[in-house]
Amino acid sequence: MAKKPEKARGRRGGAKKGGGRAKARPAGRSSAAAARGGRALRRHLVDLLRGGNAHVEFDQAVGGLPAELRGAKPPALPYSVWRLLEHMRIAQWDILEFSRNPKHVSPEWTDGYWPQGDAPPDDAAWEQSVKMFRADLKAMQEMVTDPSTDLLARIPHGDGQTILREALLVADHNAYHLGQIVAVRRLLGAWKQ
Repeated sequence: MAKKPEKARGRRGGAKKGGGRAKARPAGRSSAAAARGGRALRRHLVDLLRGGNAHVEFDQAVGGLPAELRGAKPPALPYSVWRLLEHMRIAQWDILEFSRNPKHVSPEWTDGYWPQGDAPPDDAAWEQSVKMFRADLKAMQEMVTDPSTDLLARIPHGDGQTILREALLVADHNAYHLGQIVAVRRLLGAWKQ
């Protein structure tokens, strides 16, 4: 009985015409491409941290909110814009400090990541929270754009985290809660598109 010829397998199957292995690129070309890719990755990370594109920017989300609504909670929601802002600020600060300071001690989980009350104690507390959030976000962006920062190296005092992972965590966490701030503002009738 004659054997049926084997079908050629595609990219994932293994055997294919030409041996199935890509040829290595010359070292000079690949390192230049890696450098360009590294710069592009850093730019993309900063864009993601900054917001915009598919996500609302921080200043859009918190700007222009009347003081009397900063501590207001819509019916059936457990948080106010103040609670979300402070939570974002604390979490971002914690991630930033963990990324750059081996002696940093994180707040108690979960209580240490949320403010005590629904409303800021005063206008100065609101302004300080906004100012600190912006400063820490800028510091994370500077860490990411610094060419001496190895985005893929493990953070020595961590347990496998990298600066890349921490920057993505900040961007993801902020985008999630900025969306919640927009939802709260919509329900309070304080969101202009």
